[in-house]
Amino acid sequence: MVSISPEAPQSLNAAAPAPLRILLDGIDRLGRLDGWIGGGCLLMLTLLMLCEVATRFLSNFLPFFPPSISIAWEYSSYLMAASFTFGAAMTLRVGGHIRVVLLLKNVPAPVQRALEILSAAAGFAFMAFLTSAMAKFAWGAFVRGQVSTSSDTPLWFPEAVVTFGMLLLTLQFLARAIQAALGLPLEDHRMKASPVE
Repeated sequence: MVSISPEAPQSLNAAAPAPLRILLDGIDRLGRLDGWIGGGCLLMLTLLMLCEVATRFLSNFLPFFPPSISIAWEYSSYLMAASFTFGAAMTLRVGGHIRVVLLLKNVPAPVQRALEILSAAAGFAFMAFLTSAMAKFAWGAFVRGQVSTSSDTPLWFPEAVVTFGMLLLTLQFLARAIQAALGLPLEDHRMKASPVE
């Protein structure tokens, strides 16, 4: 059974100064929300694809059934992009991203901490740039009134959703840099899903 606790029982950021603890705990809560939204997008994507398959199957036997759901492929791409971006922040917090730790495991602890700070700061800078560019992209689509060709969906909406997911990952990189600088735990394994038994 997979279970993810929506609320962590005790903060791993308790040793941080009060204003930073509030910030870090807030980012952790957003990371949990991020994971739940990503899971919801993945569930909706699965349901949409199952409905598409069922519709195509039923259209072979019932003439009044359409051969497909016209928006299925377009919306599935939006949901896939959203599930990728919304899952990223929580994945970073639990230590689930792929990392090459060969160097980290072979240097003293102070150097490890410095490398963690540098890598988190670099991740923050990169994601801040990417989030800013995506926000401008979504704003441009809103101002120009761009819509998709197949369903007339305003393109700013899915772009804004993806931008929000990127913003949450940016904040999680910021939190990781602060946690590394303060010597706090970088990963919260309590947020991981329990194994299926």
